[in-house]
Amino acid sequence: FREVTHPPTTDSSSKFFTFEQYKKLLGYASLPPGLAFAVAGLGSGLTEAVVVNPFEVVKVTLQANRNSFTEQPSSFVQAQQIIKTDGLGLHGLNKGLTATLGRHGVFNMVYFGFYFNVKNVLPVSKLFVLGLSGGESQLCLRGPKDYGKRVDNREPEVSLLIMLSIMHLDSR
Repeated sequence: FREVTHPPTTDSSSKFFTFEQYKKLLGYASLPPGLAFAVAGLGSGLTEAVVVNPFEVVKVTLQANRNSFTEQPSSFVQAQQIIKTDGLGLHGLNKGLTATLGRHGVFNMVYFGFYFNVKNVLPVSKLFVLGLSGGESQLCLRGPKDYGKRVDNREPEVSLLIMLSIMHLDSR
């Protein structure tokens, strides 16, 4: 693409900043520390999804445009077109938000919950393995949700059914 449509630091910075904020807020609650880390991770993932989703919608729309690069609009123009034709709601700039909420929420809940619950038990030399294990475990959990997200960009009603059935399977 001619320009960056999704700044790489947007989701990372919002993820870690909001995790720390939720962790502070949950410090006042009477939750066990392990659960507090997982809930703070869930909150950071949901917040991250709201921040990142409009960028993803613009990126996917530009990718779906099969015209040559000379005919492609800029990211800003594409965002304006989406808002003008479909609005800001769940069929416009926030299309696919439900799947993104599920994906990022589950990812951050598993990653932060796993990492912060196990990091104090392992020696420093094993922290790389811990980070790798946390990342890999969340990939296994979010794979089906990624599929739901791809479907959600095309058919939001179908995605909701897919997400509900995945959550039902996750709860077993």
